[in-house]
Amino acid sequence: MVITSVKPLPKFKVRLKFKNGVTKTVDLSGRLKGPLFSKLRSRKVFARVKVDEAGGLEWPNGADICPDLLYYGGAPPWAR
Repeated sequence: MVITSVKPLPKFKVRLKFKNGVTKTVDLSGRLKGPLFSKLRSRKVFARVKVDEAGGLEWPNGADICPDLLYYGGAPPWAR
């Protein structure tokens, strides 16, 4: 999967559009744990999300999330 656009939403959610045309709203609040991701609990920092060169999500502090995780809600079916 490849993300083509991202829009940050309230309550640590993002609206994602994927290359295949699918649009999803994903709640990331449960994933903002640990030293790198906990910094994203600042709404100002969270809102700085962008699509990286590989089609995943990234933030200026170096945090990133794989697009497959966001599309499938976990590992892709072929990796289970």
